[in-house]
Amino acid sequence: MRGILTNAVRAVALLAVTAASAAGTPAFVLVGLDGKTFFEATGGRNGPNGHDAVGVLDVGDEARPRLVHTFPLDNSVYGPPTNLRITPDGRLGLVASSVLMRREGTAWYAQADDRLHVLDLAAVPPRLVETIRVGRQPSGIAIDRAGGLALVANREGRSVTVLTIAGTEVRPVATVDVGDEAAAVAFAPDGRRAFVAKNKAGKVGVLTLDGTQVRYEPGLDLPVGPGVYGLAVTPDGTLALTGNTGPEPSDGHADTVSVIRADGERPVVTDHLGIGDTPEALAIAPDGRHAAVSVVRGASAPHSAPGYTPTGAVALLAIGPGGVRRVAEAEAGAVTQGIVFSPSGAYVYIGNYVDRTLGVYRVEGDSLTDTGHRVALPGQPASLGGR
Repeated sequence: MRGILTNAVRAVALLAVTAASAAGTPAFVLVGLDGKTFFEATGGRNGPNGHDAVGVLDVGDEARPRLVHTFPLDNSVYGPPTNLRITPDGRLGLVASSVLMRREGTAWYAQADDRLHVLDLAAVPPRLVETIRVGRQPSGIAIDRAGGLALVANREGRSVTVLTIAGTEVRPVATVDVGDEAAAVAFAPDGRRAFVAKNKAGKVGVLTLDGTQVRYEPGLDLPVGPGVYGLAVTPDGTLALTGNTGPEPSDGHADTVSVIRADGERPVVTDHLGIGDTPEALAIAPDGRHAAVSVVRGASAPHSAPGYTPTGAVALLAIGPGGVRRVAEAEAGAVTQGIVFSPSGAYVYIGNYVDRTLGVYRVEGDSLTDTGHRVALPGQPASLGGR
């Protein structure tokens, strides 16, 4: 990222969010903008800290999202692109900072961070409430339907942090050891169970919940696939889906999305769908009828690598009584990362990291159409998160 918004552009953004709030509470999506890790022709490289930001997108007009505010806050492309989330009432945004960089000679190397930013999105303009400490290398975040409980998957910490939410106050109350690196987490809709992606182990762990009491069930681990990062549960709680990036992402080999029957006493893996090289993230539509997958393909590889491709893709899956089917695909930009549905589910948004854009796609039935609209971003979109 070549710096955050200029003062003039930031002033325009503040006016825009003020006007939107005056007309009614807007629907927001958060986008994490990483300014310290770069994918170039010769491969990936890191740079110094201090150039990250978090953007606020107004998606009231779902076909044409607008960037209305930015915060200069540390976040990262390292790990899954699910490190931010908005509470169900739209009031708060939670953003994890997974890693910071340390310099050794002329090179920069990632080291685990442990911070979680709390944003008040109802304020005009939105404001940073506070930054709190969680586990080592916080990555995926989930918030329950009631909006009072959050879980944070900690990769280096090999744990899940449990947080309570009351108004604008977010407090850690427990840390649960899950035995392996934890990359993402998702609640079942009834709030009594949650699932955790154990990326290096290639498994999904099961958590049982009773209020703020969270227990990891080691005997219920589910075999999905190596490099599991994307994780989501259908609104009715019957299925969970995972995106498995494979042992070596962007290596040219096809990878999978796993389907889990999630509502039984003992969850089981029922299917694996071929999805292409490196399904980085996935999201499930509000009505539960579709899932969208961000497929990097070979776009993050060095250009000389056999598996290199200049662009990624958006894959659309249909979810129905007969199972989960891949029904459509559309071209996307270079190094696709976060992916979310619009509030109605009629559109899919995807972050194109190298291109510094947000792509907008229309969902009609089982078809997926690139609208051609791109939102220019003041940095590299590493993650996307909505309610």
